[in-house]
Amino acid sequence: MMKLNKEWHLANPMPKNPKFEQRVKWHTEHQQNCLCRPIPEKLIEEMEKKGIKFK
Repeated sequence: MMKLNKEWHLANPMPKNPKFEQRVKWHTEHQQNCLCRPIPEKLIEEMEKKGIKFK
C-alpha cells in the first residue's frame, strides 16, 4: 500500500470542477509530495497529447 501524506492532502485539496490545467498542476504536485496513488491514466494520455512532461 502506498504512503498517504495527510498533511499535504489537507493543505492542497483538489479544486471543485477543476479545469484541465488545474488537474495537471494538482496531480504533478501530488506526485512530488504524496505516494498514495499515481496520476490517472486518462489524464496522462491527455498530458502526453499536449506535450506536457510529468515525470
